[in-house]
Amino acid sequence: MELGLVGLGKMGGNMRERIRRAGHTVIGYDRNPDLADVPSLEALVGKLKGPRVVWVMVPAGAATQATIDELGELLQPGDIVVDGGNSRWTDDEKHAEELKAKGIGFVDCGVSGGVWGLQNGYALMYGGDKDDVAKVQPIFDALKPEGDFGSVHAGKVGAGHFAKMVHNGIEYAMMQAYAEGWELLEKVDSVTDVREVFRSWQEGTVIRSWLLDLAVNALDDDEHLEKLRGFAQDSGEGRWTVEAAIDNAVPLPAITASLFARFASRQDDSPQMKMIAALRNQFGGHAVESKSGQ
Repeated sequence: MELGLVGLGKMGGNMRERIRRAGHTVIGYDRNPDLADVPSLEALVGKLKGPRVVWVMVPAGAATQATIDELGELLQPGDIVVDGGNSRWTDDEKHAEELKAKGIGFVDCGVSGGVWGLQNGYALMYGGDKDDVAKVQPIFDALKPEGDFGSVHAGKVGAGHFAKMVHNGIEYAMMQAYAEGWELLEKVDSVTDVREVFRSWQEGTVIRSWLLDLAVNALDDDEHLEKLRGFAQDSGEGRWTVEAAIDNAVPLPAITASLFARFASRQDDSPQMKMIAALRNQFGGHAVESKSGQ
């Protein structure tokens, strides 16, 4: 099938390539002309045959709103917009209503896989009407990992981004646990090779995971993470997860504590946040802050 893809950065560019490898046609637009296949959104829509599917992979908030507003003027009834960025689920409900008034369908899709998605596939959580989802299904099938898992129709509009938000909240807590354990091991005199302790956990333990593998990768690059400043940004989903927990009276002590730990990282050079920063860089290509002179 044909797909229009808006936003060809670290995630979007690799997604375009994976979809093309599955035999589909992808026409991509990005503000950077070096990345784009067409010079404008209007040109992108003009190259697609109806009914069209346009997938948006731009930053949440104003950029997504502006893109969806423009697509709402360019697309026709029966076309579909997919928001695959990290939008808040409440924005999905608003976008769906705005597009529905024009006869345009809307599907929200949480995407996980970071810079490794081209090779491994992307975990997908999508929400929307089943008929709208069915029109996008060949693209979901192209993007997902091999096998029976890694893709789910989570529910109605907003469910995909809500599920991805909770996924990221869990991710916060898991990274925090690895970081705390790493700092404690580094602190004591009796443990002389922390990196190899982490490596030993990769097989046969109940805490083995892809995050643990990435932690070992980071330690192989910089054994004591001496090149990193102990600062880790939060991208929004952790805050939204905690806010949703408050709204629904669901206790989330581990996820909440992991979010607050990131706030603490902005006050001093936290050893734990060196590991958090290293992990975020490993799986998502997120920027890290180096110590000056290194």
